[in-house]
Amino acid sequence: MITLSRHLTFRALTLTLGSSLVACALVPPATVTAERAAQIVASPDRSAADRVNDQRRKPEQLLVFMTIQPGMVALDISAGGGYTSELLARAIGPQGRVYGQSQPRDPERPAPTPAAPEGGAAPAAPAPAASSAAPRPMPRTSAMALAEREQRLRAAGVPAAPIVAVAQRFDDPVPAPLVDGGLDLVTLMFNYHDLGFLGVDRAAMNRALFRALKPGGIYVIADHAGRAGTGISESGTLHRIEEAFLRSEVEAAGFRLQAEGQFLRNPADPRDRNTPEPFQPKDEFVLRFVKP
Repeated sequence: MITLSRHLTFRALTLTLGSSLVACALVPPATVTAERAAQIVASPDRSAADRVNDQRRKPEQLLVFMTIQPGMVALDISAGGGYTSELLARAIGPQGRVYGQSQPRDPERPAPTPAAPEGGAAPAAPAPAASSAAPRPMPRTSAMALAEREQRLRAAGVPAAPIVAVAQRFDDPVPAPLVDGGLDLVTLMFNYHDLGFLGVDRAAMNRALFRALKPGGIYVIADHAGRAGTGISESGTLHRIEEAFLRSEVEAAGFRLQAEGQFLRNPADPRDRNTPEPFQPKDEFVLRFVKP
């Protein structure tokens, strides 16, 4: 009886331990909390330009809304100067990776001038006219900006994910090793509307992102709200897009809307100008889609 009792007790403990290990394996890593997001935004080594951007971007709420988990592999579409890419890298941590995509410049076309370039505190001032005899300076690229951020994070000893620049077309934005379920998160911040006047095949882009995301993967888009019925027709003038129109395009690729962020909304914005009159914050929407 004593031997049998000991055997049963040992077996019960083994089953309990095994069940606990299985349960732990099934619990996903914790998402970024409001407290953690606030710590990231308050990091003393962040740049002054990024802190100016914080005033209109509300990154604390955005990081929580994205449901970021440590170790994710993320792709930041239209990364520009890398404001969002760096926030993602800090939130995801050194076990993950962040790719910052930008479209290679077509030398035959003039550079577009978006209303508020991603990663800049304000629209860039026009460059002074150069003398015909002076050599033209090499244009600053998104890859350069991302490399500088990566170097600064390493020099400061920040436990952040590596930031990798990706120069690929918008309609084919995913690095080759990740095209089949290699991504956990995709972000596109305030630049989906630009795809309209740039003539991008947005359906092809969204299909590529759907394919690259794992089941349950997240696609977060923020943009400047346009008026009902305008679609993407005002992308190059008012730099706005109709929310319902954007949603219909993304859902056509197979995504399902999971949540709507209200933290950048401004119902008082008449949405009939690039800069609202009287001056006030733009009405902006943030949508979180999921791959079923």
